[in-house]
Amino acid sequence: MSTSSPVITTDLVLLDADAGTDKEAVIGRLAGLLAGAGRTSDAEGLIAAAMAREAQSATGLPGGIAIPHCRSPYVDTPTIGFARLSPAVDFGAPDGPADLVFLIAAPESGGSDHLKLLSSLARALVRKDFVEQLRAAGTAGELVGLVDGVVNPAPAAATPAPAAATPAPAAPAAPAGKKSIVAITACPTGIAHTYMAADALKLAAERADVELVVETQGSSGSTPLPATTIAAADAVIFATDVGVKDRGRFAGKPVIASGVKRAINEPDAMISEAVAAADNPKAARVEGSGPADDTTEGSANVGWGTRTRQILLTGVSYMIPFVAAGGLLIALGFLFGGYEIADVANDIALNNSLTNLPDGGLAQYFGAILFSLGGLAFGFLVPALAGYISFAIADRPGIAPGFTAGALAVFVGGGFIGGIVGGVIAGFTALWISRIDVPRWLRGLMPVVIIPLVASLVVGLIMFLLIGRPLALINTGLTDWLNGLTGTSAILLGVILGLMMCFDLGGPVNKAAYAFATAGLAAATTASFEVMATVMAAGMVPPLAMALATTVRPSLFSEPEKENGRAAWLLGAAFISEGAIPFAAADPLRVIPSMMFGGAITGALCMATGVTLRAPHGGIFVFFAMGNLAWFLISLAVGTAAAAAAVVAAKQFAKPRRPVAA
Repeated sequence: MSTSSPVITTDLVLLDADAGTDKEAVIGRLAGLLAGAGRTSDAEGLIAAAMAREAQSATGLPGGIAIPHCRSPYVDTPTIGFARLSPAVDFGAPDGPADLVFLIAAPESGGSDHLKLLSSLARALVRKDFVEQLRAAGTAGELVGLVDGVVNPAPAAATPAPAAATPAPAAPAAPAGKKSIVAITACPTGIAHTYMAADALKLAAERADVELVVETQGSSGSTPLPATTIAAADAVIFATDVGVKDRGRFAGKPVIASGVKRAINEPDAMISEAVAAADNPKAARVEGSGPADDTTEGSANVGWGTRTRQILLTGVSYMIPFVAAGGLLIALGFLFGGYEIADVANDIALNNSLTNLPDGGLAQYFGAILFSLGGLAFGFLVPALAGYISFAIADRPGIAPGFTAGALAVFVGGGFIGGIVGGVIAGFTALWISRIDVPRWLRGLMPVVIIPLVASLVVGLIMFLLIGRPLALINTGLTDWLNGLTGTSAILLGVILGLMMCFDLGGPVNKAAYAFATAGLAAATTASFEVMATVMAAGMVPPLAMALATTVRPSLFSEPEKENGRAAWLLGAAFISEGAIPFAAADPLRVIPSMMFGGAITGALCMATGVTLRAPHGGIFVFFAMGNLAWFLISLAVGTAAAAAAVVAAKQFAKPRRPVAA
């Protein structure tokens, strides 16, 4: 890549330096170098941004290397600062502290430059010869030449770009007896570890005389492996911390699966295991067509705790758009047609028109249309939940039986609990059928005819004959319990929901509370509307509290945090809890408990005062769908003030020592 100025110069290099005893001190020292070279206008702001990235996941890598990195509004051009440390400092790598540290700083708007810098450097750091040259460099000028050679190579000796930037190559025909393997690498951020794992596996494959083609599913996109390459592969490696895109492409292939860091730490072992799996008829295989039984060795999946969370979150994440669209349309229907529109909407929508308006005129007709549209969209809530839970288990063949199970859950009165149970049954039924070894001529019909037909029949019979009525009783009991909540029990529920909404700010716990509330809206009871109001109000607290805290005590926050605080006013008002994530990521031990404290207060007040809400999203902007609006605002204000006071106190009296940048 080319930039308007060199990414690294001699005044950005420290050789054999004592830069402190922890990673924040080292980052502070390097940020000071950048400030002295005119590469950043605010060293403290750059330190805060880099430490926020460190809070997300460790940047230490095997071999004594660390690559802290960030985007910052105080950086105008992509820049690398380097320190060769003595003594080494811990950056979270599994094999010990790092003595080679690269601080990569990119402009906030320079995403592509940031990715190119990071992926190019990360790929080079896999090469032992390059790392040895870094340690042996005698002068800053020699080291600058080494780094510049990999991040800004000459055209004749260009370092390969990330696989996502060019079409994935087709594997050459492997010589007789030589194994062919394909691999997927992916990490949550899709930057450094994704590409380092890919290159580590490639080097290990060369050492083992194995043909290997890697598809990197990174931040800059992913080009799928050619179908012919997958078909010719003897085995597949999944080195991922997130779900594999289009996993069904590899159905039936022997598989070795792990987190992405294992591919960096133990690439030779993974290549060896893949070669062994290719010759082992009992090896674990990717779900889909292909033999599998209870005697398979190994596992093609991550741990079942993580897998279960992924399955449920997949269903919830696909359900939420139906909830948001349908619920907001229903709320708008109430706005135009009044709350009585619920009883007459369908009749008006079907029997009236612009030339034959109902007694309430155009507003009532428009409200009826909006309410009916919302009701239709909202009706997909449980089928979508079940369908995509099944999809997360069995991929595309699970969608049809999953949606069928969700529709059955609604039909028998099982509600969202029935949807979850039905989706799980449908998914595992489809997965089990896909693993049956069938003749080659039948395999083409399996995903489009056989699996959906048989899985839908199986889940339908199970729900009709065995579990439908018990699920309906559970759903009815839950509804009756909510309707019967009064006094202390209602307040306790409000506290619990408030804590859940503020615990992980859009994560699994937050989504569980939100799904509970939105699914209850279908019951259209006062209690379900109270739960929805409680969940929304508590979810608005974190961003509003951080916005308030940065306003009243700006000296406790960095400049980027103050900018995030100004944006958080609008995010909080719109019920986007994720607006507080930058603060929580940078300082979780002080921010998250403070937010939970305020959320619990708001939740308790909402339930105690009987605030109701008929819309599943929108924050303060759906005020027209709220009952007891004054107490909604009071509850929100009290919880926000309490959370802001708590975080200010925590930062004031439990302030960590920050190193002074050189």
